[in-house]
Order: sequence, then C-alpha cells, then structure tokens
Amino acid sequence: MEKKSLLAIRIRGTINVSQRVEDTLRMLRIDRNNYATLLDDRPDYAGMLQRAKDWITWGEPDLETIKIMLEKRGEAPGGVKLKEEYLKELGFEGFSQLAEKLHSCEMDINKLDGVKPFFRLHPPKKGFKKSVKRPYGNKGELGYRGEAINELARRMC
Repeated sequence: MEKKSLLAIRIRGTINVSQRVEDTLRMLRIDRNNYATLLDDRPDYAGMLQRAKDWITWGEPDLETIKIMLEKRGEAPGGVKLKEEYLKELGFEGFSQLAEKLHSCEMDINKLDGVKPFFRLHPPKKGFKKSVKRPYGNKGELGYRGEAINELARRMC
C-alpha cells in the first residue's frame, strides 16, 4: 500500500487545552499557532490528528505546495532560510527532489539533518474564510479538509 503525506496546520492557541491534547500537539511538532508539519498517514498519526482535531486542520498536500513551503518557509540550522546549497550538502539536487521524496513518504522531514521539522507560517492572507471553532464540513476551518489544504497553505506561506 502506498503511503500518502499529510500536512497538518495548527489554527488555534492553547487556552483551555487539556494536557493530553497539548502533549499530542507537541509530539506532532506543531506546538504553536500557525505552525505546520508534514506527516505520513500511518495509524499512529491518524489517532493523534483525531485527538487534536479541535485545534488543527490537515489534508493531502500536492507536490507544488510542499515545494513552495520548503522554498519560502523551510529553515536550516541557526534559523536561516533553507537554500539550494545546503540541500546539495545533504545530497539532494534541489527543492524539487526533496519535495518529491517528502510527498511520496520516502523520507521523513524530521530525519533531515539540521532542517527544522516544522514550518512557521504567517496567518492566512485575507484571513480565515469561516469560523476557527467549527469543523471544516460544518462552516468551519478545523479538522480534515483533504485537497483544500493546498489553498490554505499557499495563503499562509
């Protein structure tokens, strides 16, 4: 069975969050607002996403979105922007090759030496379209949103 990559973005803050959910968000590496991370669709992550569904949104990113996020918001050691030269040192030809490996789940973002396993994003341009207190299917922004994650992620880069 082929693995899919998932992009999880934290939307809400930590006020009134139970300790279990806070720990789950920390394990997902999205312990602050507007942070995003790439995961694969293994059952462990599925359960963690389900537990944190009232604070995050997630879906399947396309290759282009992953590439844009790496170029614009990827960070190397020391908090500096991720550059092609650094990727060549790690053994990649460029952003495209790294994005393909992350998209096909051949590589885990937290296994990359020195590259931060999360993306610090801006709030979305023109704001959230719906309520950040309701599920995506019910006039809200939270929870699973499938392919629609691409549009949100690009507005937040």
